[in-house]
Amino acid sequence: MRLPAGHRQILHIALPSIVSNITVPLLGLADVTIVGHLGATAYIGAIAVGGMLFNMAYWLFGFLRMGTSGLTAQAYGRGDRTATSLVLVRSLAVAFAIAALLIALHAPLSDVAFRLIGCTPGVEALARRYFEILIWGAPAVLGLYGLAGWFIGMQNAYAPLYVAVVQNVVNIAASTLLVFGLGWRVEGVAAGTLIAQYAGLLMAVAWWWRGYRRDAAGVSLRAVADRAAFGRFFAVNRDIFLRTLCLIAVTTFFTSAGAAAGDLTLAANALLMQLFMLFSYVMDGFAYAGEAIAGRSVGAADRAAFAATTRRLMGWGLGLALAFTLAYAVAGSGLLALLTSDTAVVEAARAYLPWAVAIPLAGFVAFIFDGVFVGATATGFMLLSMAAASAVFFLVYFTLSDTMGNHALWLAFVSYLAARGAVEALCQPRVASRVGRASNSKS
Repeated sequence: MRLPAGHRQILHIALPSIVSNITVPLLGLADVTIVGHLGATAYIGAIAVGGMLFNMAYWLFGFLRMGTSGLTAQAYGRGDRTATSLVLVRSLAVAFAIAALLIALHAPLSDVAFRLIGCTPGVEALARRYFEILIWGAPAVLGLYGLAGWFIGMQNAYAPLYVAVVQNVVNIAASTLLVFGLGWRVEGVAAGTLIAQYAGLLMAVAWWWRGYRRDAAGVSLRAVADRAAFGRFFAVNRDIFLRTLCLIAVTTFFTSAGAAAGDLTLAANALLMQLFMLFSYVMDGFAYAGEAIAGRSVGAADRAAFAATTRRLMGWGLGLALAFTLAYAVAGSGLLALLTSDTAVVEAARAYLPWAVAIPLAGFVAFIFDGVFVGATATGFMLLSMAAASAVFFLVYFTLSDTMGNHALWLAFVSYLAARGAVEALCQPRVASRVGRASNSKS
């Protein structure tokens, strides 16, 4: 049976986005796999520490993708192709400026980071070599954030997918050649990843050149530097940046609280978090669809289309949440056993498995509304919901941790996900009321 057009549009964005999301961790996994065959655990530790530093740094600048996506989708919905190009140029200008700052300050930043991490001298020495090479990839990584968000806003989820595939292929080939062919070891892994990052950037630019360069005909330096447009760009991205800080605070505390409870609890929590990550990769694909399609509706001032998109996305979200809940309830223990052969960790994780089973239904609303709100550039409401949910997380944990232990940590996390969705649901009518006019768009 053929799906209605609105649902096909959602899947057209969501499915390739899900595949793109799943390929992202493969870059780091390939690096760890390659150094894992060098015969020294210090190499694995160095890649893990170096990768963590970059993940934390780049995570802060995820607003370059999200903010660009919503603004681009709205310009696309208005039919203003010049405006879509201007959003891209502004995003890339900010991305490259941030990258230049990171490169200029990388020495003191790395000193502070390694002092905080406190790894062994051998691991630190290797991690510093990895960091010193890979920091030069900042322009490519941040530039790709802007380009990926722009392609999503242009209703094109296939370009980021193909870029991700090319990056992984180039990374594996280059790193393998440099490590095993030339004997570069950690330096070879870093250089291979660096080559892959710029290969991805070049492919994304080539894709833009082939399909969209004519849209940039009306772009001028004066238009790019328009103060009002840049002001809106920074306002949207400021809210997302602050929201990301709240997100990092929750996730970092979750890990540290688990670590404080002992190595076994830390490992059990990390294992169960993989179930959350799997769910999030899928739901993020539908959030991206919300960014693209809801944003386009806002740009077209079509309130009925915006409402219909939100309803459809919520339907998909509920269906997927129920499917994941059933899968985790029935096969959760088996999935944990697949992730590790350590029976002690699996047994410890099983004690907290019901919380992982609760995550899909508690969290799907937040994922969907995040996408819709990014498309509507209602980032102030996103920040409000994240701040409120973070407060709920810490309140629940510190109130119950003495009596419930690690169960309090999981209850706090599930409550945090549910609170995000609840606050956004309360804000949704105000977001919808901002969309220009009602129309007779069919749902």
